[in-house]
Parts: sequence; structure tokens; C-alpha cells
Amino acid sequence: MTTIPRTGAVTPGPVLSARGLVKDWDVRVLHGIDLDVPAGQLLAIMGPSGSGKSTLLSLLAGMDVPTSGCVELGGQELSSMSERQLADLRLHRIGFVFQTTRFVRTLDLADNIALPALVARVDSPAQVRQRARELMERMGVAEVSHHHVTEVSGGQLQRAALCRALINDPDVLFGDEPTGALDSASAARVLDLLAGVVAEGRTLVLVTHDAAVAARADRVLVLVDGSVAEDLALGRDDGEDRAGRLEQVRRVLTRHGV
Repeated sequence: MTTIPRTGAVTPGPVLSARGLVKDWDVRVLHGIDLDVPAGQLLAIMGPSGSGKSTLLSLLAGMDVPTSGCVELGGQELSSMSERQLADLRLHRIGFVFQTTRFVRTLDLADNIALPALVARVDSPAQVRQRARELMERMGVAEVSHHHVTEVSGGQLQRAALCRALINDPDVLFGDEPTGALDSASAARVLDLLAGVVAEGRTLVLVTHDAAVAARADRVLVLVDGSVAEDLALGRDDGEDRAGRLEQVRRVLTRHGV
């Protein structure tokens, strides 16, 4: 693995696709979702509680299997892969940022960040720790690299979680309410960092209930009762008209009772 940043060039065609995606629990949660996510896109998934947002995210990330339908990541169909192959794919090609950081509390932040790469064994431990240091410097948490989970702020923890998600240079990042537990200033900083990651050519799919977060996305997918109620294309956020983008998102949410 190199530490050279991506150029921001976007590969044509979808990096992530879903076809006829159905998921049943006691009831049907998802009703035949079709979705294409191009490389380098920031996609926000919204909807009321119980609409299937987190279920869809789990299926797209290969953390769960659909009742029917399929998901492809980079042309590989996830349902045809063994558990070991899926685990390897999640380790090397996918990054995760959750609302809670899920760090190992007995390790400091630097060791938590390095852990997925040490498990992957792609680079030497020295190379892994160098990349972790570079990521922490970029995300503004290098000064707390040897602090433990209970010794840093929520914003610092979430920025460290982003470092961990990037340590294996994934193609796609998934976020489940990654700013949901943060104050507005910390959330804005994390969003700026996430947008920078997307600008390098990575793809980001996140679930959020916050219209202000969704307004930073290239595209907003609204789920209602397990189906796509609206697919809103906003285009890349250049910071010029965030009020207008936010108003578009709010109008869509209001239209669908979200």
C-alpha cells in the first residue's frame, strides 16, 4: 500500500450496484431496490425511522445478505462470495464510520487506527504506523495519538475513526450517522474531511437524519416504507449555495412526510 493520495479521477460507471434488492425479517423491509452509485459520489440515504436505511446500508456493505436480489462492488457480486471472501473484501476495499466509534478501549488512538492494516498484513508494521501517523496529521488528531478513548473529545474520536476507515485505502466508505453524536462545529469539520476524501475519488454512502448533512451530498436517496420515494441529484457541493441545497432537501423531505 502506498501513501500517495488519489488524483480525484473518477472511473466511469458504477462502483456499487444493487438490483432487485429485497430484505425480509418478520415483515418485508426492502422492496426491490435498484441503485447505481458511481465512483467518486457522495450519496446520502434518508427516510423516517423504519424505512430501511440502515438495512440497505448493511446490504450494500456486505454486512448482511439480501432475501433476493444482488449487490455488486467493483463488478463482484457479493452474494456469490464466501464468508471469508466477504470478510477480506470488507477489510481491504471498504471503510466504515459509525455514530459510535467502536474502538478497543484498551488501545490508544494510534493503535486503534493501525489495527485493521496490521490484521490485513499488506504492509510492514512500520509502514502501517507511518500511514496512521500521516492520516492523523491530515485529520488534525496527531496530538492525541497516544490518548485513549476516554481522554479525547467526540469530534476527535470521530476524526480518528475516519483515519481508521481509510487506513487500508478503501474504494468505498460507508457511514451510519457519522455526525449524529457531534455538536454542530465538530460535525461540520468531519463533513469537510469526508468531502475531501470524496474529492480524491473515493465513494461515500452515508445514512443520516440531518438535512444539513444531506445537503453536502452529491445525491440524496429518500426511502419510505422500504422503497425509493425520491432520488435527488444535487451535484457537487462547492460551498457557494448551501442554503439553497438545504432548502431543496427540506422540500423533498416534506413532500414525503419525513
